[in-house]
Amino acid sequence: PGTNLIYFGTGNPAPWNETMRPGDNKWTMTIFGRDADTGEAKFGYQKTPHDEWDYAGVNVMMLSNQKDKDGKDRKLLTHPDRNGIVYTLDRTDGSLVSANKIDDTVNVFKSVDLKTGQPVRDPEYGTRMDHLAKDVCPSAMGYHNQGSTTPTIRSA
Repeated sequence: PGTNLIYFGTGNPAPWNETMRPGDNKWTMTIFGRDADTGEAKFGYQKTPHDEWDYAGVNVMMLSNQKDKDGKDRKLLTHPDRNGIVYTLDRTDGSLVSANKIDDTVNVFKSVDLKTGQPVRDPEYGTRMDHLAKDVCPSAMGYHNQGSTTPTIRSA
């Protein structure tokens, strides 16, 4: 409410063999905010440029209103991605607010540069054809899979 935007994520690029598809593979692995009336893209934030692990970032988008450190109300979108990073964006313009590892076991990225929005990769865990990566986390199944984070409520 108040933004007239629809939010969704796009999946991973193909083929999975990253050596066969150079570049960032825009607009894969992207959170989009689109105008609900026209379908026009108002913003797109790419979480895993040139995804080489098959993370398919289409997970749940949780919307909230929160106060920032200056006490100003902000409309936020929080997204726990299969790549092991929890992203929070300003859902009015797609600007990155925070990006943090779910926990210390995530090793494909060292961090996310908040100025550029780009993940800082650890080359030891890349899937290049000339490199044998071991103990990659998250695996191809992803850290947080595509199911909803809403608990199931059962009646007695």
